Amino acid sequence: METPTDLKELVRTKYGEIAQQSHEQNASSCCGAGGCSTVDYTIFAEDYTKLNGYVADADLALGCGVPTEFAQIHEGQTVVDLGSGAGNDAFVARAITGNTGKVIGIDMTPEMIAKARENADKLGFNNVEFRHGDIENIPIAANSADVIISNCVLNLVPDKQRAFTEMFRILKPGGHFSVSDIVLRGELPEPLRKDAEMYAGCVSGAIQESEYLHLLQEAGFSNITVQKARPVLLPDDILSAYLTPDEIANMNARGQGIISVTVYGEKK
Repeated sequence: METPTDLKELVRTKYGEIAQQSHEQNASSCCGAGGCSTVDYTIFAEDYTKLNGYVADADLALGCGVPTEFAQIHEGQTVVDLGSGAGNDAFVARAITGNTGKVIGIDMTPEMIAKARENADKLGFNNVEFRHGDIENIPIAANSADVIISNCVLNLVPDKQRAFTEMFRILKPGGHFSVSDIVLRGELPEPLRKDAEMYAGCVSGAIQESEYLHLLQEAGFSNITVQKARPVLLPDDILSAYLTPDEIANMNARGQGIISVTVYGEKK
């Protein structure tokens, strides 16, 4: 059985490979880094190209939502992006918080940090910072952030309770988060879930939506709200290997399966 350390190293290795590729290479590959025998990290991605602050070199098509759309960021605020990758969401957040604000990206993959810093340097941004660190031990002082965002990353963290507790710690009183992530609704057959993990890397580590929301509550957050939810559509050949057509239709009708959600919560 893989340990949390093993899982982190696997994520670090795969995203290190992805950092070396462009948006076009990731999006045109059916399985992201490594070819079709591994994982498609791009099937959840949404279109960022029309957003203010969009930086093409920072967009690796790895998200499963647009958390900045719901994050209620205001000018002059300090925003922390957990799992910031090449800087895609951080740069969009900077366009909202403006020159008087600050954006801090946290990522555990050295290659992603290097790419994000390179992108920031090209743009001459002096209020966007990228720090190498672990979401289970965020390298930011307590009560520092007005807003936390994250995009399709927290489900990959082995100790979600620790990650959510760290989020609560670094937020200022009155601060809030808006994170896009992958959760499960209803029980999936274990072989189907394993196949889904092989097909789509961001499914790995996904837990039931109800448990996800409960862990956020346990961390101390209030006014927890699902701001957006949409099903993740897996290919028919994966579904049909484990479910009959009627079971597939029933699962879809009930809104069960793998779900991309954007979740909001506040620190009182």
